[in-house]
Amino acid sequence: MSGNNMVVYMDNNATTRVAPEVLEVMLPYFSELYGNPSSMHTFGGQVGGKVAAARKQIAVLIGADSEELVFTSCGTESDSTAILSALQSFPEKRHIVTTRVEHPAVKNLCEHLDKLTGHKHKVTMLPVAADGTIDLKQYEESLTDETAIVSVMWANNETGVIFPIAEMAEIAKARGILFHTDAVQAVGKIAIDLAKVPVDFLSISGHKLHAPKGIGVLYVRKGTPFVPFMIGGHQEHGRRGGTENVAAIVGLGKACAMAAQKMAEENTRVRALRDRLEEGLLAAIPNSILNGHKTARLPNTSNISFEYVEGEAILLHLDRFGICASSGSACTSGSLEPSHVLRAMGVPFTAAHGSIRFSLSVYNTEAEVDYILEKLPPIIANLRELSPFWKGEHAGKVGGGKCKCSCA
Repeated sequence: MSGNNMVVYMDNNATTRVAPEVLEVMLPYFSELYGNPSSMHTFGGQVGGKVAAARKQIAVLIGADSEELVFTSCGTESDSTAILSALQSFPEKRHIVTTRVEHPAVKNLCEHLDKLTGHKHKVTMLPVAADGTIDLKQYEESLTDETAIVSVMWANNETGVIFPIAEMAEIAKARGILFHTDAVQAVGKIAIDLAKVPVDFLSISGHKLHAPKGIGVLYVRKGTPFVPFMIGGHQEHGRRGGTENVAAIVGLGKACAMAAQKMAEENTRVRALRDRLEEGLLAAIPNSILNGHKTARLPNTSNISFEYVEGEAILLHLDRFGICASSGSACTSGSLEPSHVLRAMGVPFTAAHGSIRFSLSVYNTEAEVDYILEKLPPIIANLRELSPFWKGEHAGKVGGGKCKCSCA
C-alpha cells in the first residue's frame, strides 16, 4: 500500500484473519500448557484431552465421528494423503477422475502422478460448463472398473461454484469407487453433514475459516482402506506420524465451533454484502462479466472479469487504496497465464486476464463495500484508456461511428 493506512480485506478465499477468540484459546499452549499430548504423565495428558475436545468440535461441524478425523499440516497434505492412499490401497487400479478446475493441490498432483509413472496412471479431467458447473451424466460415463478414486472439490476456490458432491459420491459408491472432496472452501460457509453425504475422504484447511495456518484435517470414513502418507510414531492412531500441533488444533476446534454459530450470518448478511458489491460493479462498469453460476455458489465469493485490462494492474491500483482482492488462486499468483479455472469455463481471453475475485467474511462491512464501489470503477476506466485492446474495440466511436462492444 502507498500512503494509506486503511485495509479492506476481501481475499478470504486465500486466507482469513485468525479470529480473536481463536487466538485467545491458543495462547496457553505456547506457554504454560506445553506438554506433549502423547505423554503418559498428567501434565501432558491434560493437553491430550484438549486435542480430543477440539477433534469433537470439528466433527460436529461436518457431521462426522471424531475418530474419523486425522490432523494434518494443511489442505494440500490432506488432498495428497487421500489420493495416494487410494492408489496404494488398490494398486491394480490406475485411473483417477477429477475436474479441470481443481485447486493446484489436486490438479498438480494428478498431473505429477501421470508423468512420474510414464502415463501408467490415467487421469480424466472433466470439463465444466460456461457457468462452471459439471455434467453429471458425463461424470458417470467417465468412471471405469480401473478407477481408484474420484477427487472433486466441494466448492471452487476462484468462482465459488458448488458441485453436487452428494450425487457424485453416491454414483461413485454404487461402482465401488472411493470418493474424495477438497472441501477447504466450503467448510464453515455452507452446511455439510457427512452422515448424509457418502464421501470417503474430505479435506479441511484451518486458515480458510479463521484458524491459523499450518493445520488441516483429513476426514477418513470408518471402514475406508487407508495407507498413511506421513510415517512415524503412533500419533493419530498410526494414521499420521508427528507430534501434534496442539495450539493450532485447539484453535481450529474453536474456529469450527464459531463457524457453526455464524453460518446463518454467512448465508444472509455476508451473501447480501457480496450481492451488493457484485451488482454495483456490474452496473457501474461496462464490459464486466460475472464468472460462475449465479446461485449455486458460495455466499462469500464473487469473480468478475473486466474486459481489456490486466488483473494484476487492477490489483496494484486497488492496493494503493488498501483494498485486498485476488486475480485467482493464491497458489498460482505470480503466473502470467490466465486462470486455468476461467480457461476451462471458456471465458474469452480479453476477459480472463482481467478477472478479480472478491471473497468476503463475517468481518466485512457495508462501508467497505461502498468504498470499493467508489474506487474500482474509475480504476477500470483509467486502465482502459491505456489499453490498445479497449481502444481498438471502441475505435468506431471516433467520428460518431458505432462502438464494437456492448458498453453503449
